[in-house]
Amino acid sequence: MPIPDDVTGEEIDADVRQELQSLPKGLAEDVSRNLVMVARLIDEDPEGAYAYSKIALRLASRVAAVREAAGFAAYANQKYSEALAEFRAARRMTGNVDLWPVMADCERGLGRPEKALDMAGAPEVHKLDKAGQVEMRLVAAGARRDMGQLDAAIVTLQSPELASNSVQPWTARLRYAYADALLAAGREGEAREWFAKAVESDKDGSTDASDRLAELDGVEFVDAFVEDEDEDDVVEAAADADAEVDTEADTEVDTEDDGEDDGEDDIVEAEQTKPVVEADDDAPRG
Repeated sequence: MPIPDDVTGEEIDADVRQELQSLPKGLAEDVSRNLVMVARLIDEDPEGAYAYSKIALRLASRVAAVREAAGFAAYANQKYSEALAEFRAARRMTGNVDLWPVMADCERGLGRPEKALDMAGAPEVHKLDKAGQVEMRLVAAGARRDMGQLDAAIVTLQSPELASNSVQPWTARLRYAYADALLAAGREGEAREWFAKAVESDKDGSTDASDRLAELDGVEFVDAFVEDEDEDDVVEAAADADAEVDTEADTEVDTEDDGEDDGEDDIVEAEQTKPVVEADDDAPRG
């Protein structure tokens, strides 16, 4: 697949570049450029990211960073079985537990929420950093909801991180998940409060908390562009109707004119074709 000229491969993280040093220089450059494309496209064009990840995987399947990138690309395309296999491979290579939460979420995607809950209670969770532990809590709550256990999902999300007033990278998503679980349980007033808190902490718009809050408040947003399009359609339809009326009127006038002209032409033609009786000297006279 083509790669833009401005992609050099130097854009990837330093630790990934270090992993790629085990490859020949030219190969390392090709792999790194494909990994850059995976990172660039994974949010807006998951299928494109997946295609580049397969190229990188073909070139360097023994590099843990490549297996991890392939896992995330497959995950973004809801290919959970494939993603889980790649994450497991990357974990075997590195011994790192950072992928534990997303591996558990793949189990959810495969319809195995019980397995995800087992992973949430595994010793590996204690080795995660704070962000990883919050992510694991979100996955566990999602698994509870998959099983229809709304109250348990709400309890799972109740934590010091949720109650804290400090804003961390995970704060908006945690508050949003809690608000959504409350709403699903019919606790609308509390849900509104937590959606509002999610909005306060969501500085980069990673959730649609503001839309959910507006929906609860009964606010409807009207797209001005759509309104303009509708008005243009009305004007265009009116213009078409006027043009059609004018055309019909012209047709009627032409029809009337043609009728009058045809009558006059018939009279003239009749006069021209009337038989002329000439005196015949040989004709008998009475």
